[in-house]
Amino acid sequence: MQPYSLEVEEIMRRYYESLNEKDRRRYAGIEALKLGHGGQNYIAKVLGCSRRTVRKGAIEVSGLPGHIVAKQIGKSPAESSEIRKKGGGRKQYLTEHPEIDEQFLNVVREHTAGDPMDEKVRWTNLREWEIAEALEKKYGVKVSRNIVRQLLKKHDYRLRKAQKRKPMKKNVPDRDAQFDNILKLRSEYRKAGNPVISMDTKKKEYLGNFYRKGRLYSIC
Repeated sequence: MQPYSLEVEEIMRRYYESLNEKDRRRYAGIEALKLGHGGQNYIAKVLGCSRRTVRKGAIEVSGLPGHIVAKQIGKSPAESSEIRKKGGGRKQYLTEHPEIDEQFLNVVREHTAGDPMDEKVRWTNLREWEIAEALEKKYGVKVSRNIVRQLLKKHDYRLRKAQKRKPMKKNVPDRDAQFDNILKLRSEYRKAGNPVISMDTKKKEYLGNFYRKGRLYSIC
């Protein structure tokens, strides 16, 4: 079942990822209800969410009992009559594409920093959608934020509280240029097999204007 083109599916994914959790669930439910039989599996695959999420969203927007919704958006008669062979279930993306691990690490490598207060902790300043876009731009690999979350978890990244920095000076010329140059030098040194040492002497501050809500991924 593929009622939408690949281009439309991509638009649907981007819109889905722009929503909050509640609206994502309900949007998935609406799309599944529009398609009827087989819609639950198809929408879950397109949006990278679970079938349970799709079903729950459909129940919320329709106001119908769960067993009725399940009949409306569940497998079509043709799909239900098929007998699955042993091991014939949907394969995990990370299992089918082992090369994604190296590609993922290459993307986050130049965006990973350490914690001066704990040498065992590293973190990346890239968000899930930024990692997904970088994978597509650099390797032509299209993955959902759900796959990115799996990669972050697989490589031991955990959520870390985001910090808000208050600049001490405004309109500093070439502020971004200096960091672009550092990134360039890091890449050159790594390719040459030379060590790269990062030093940070700033004290952590979480109060007043230096605190904001949110979390980032860290690796332990």
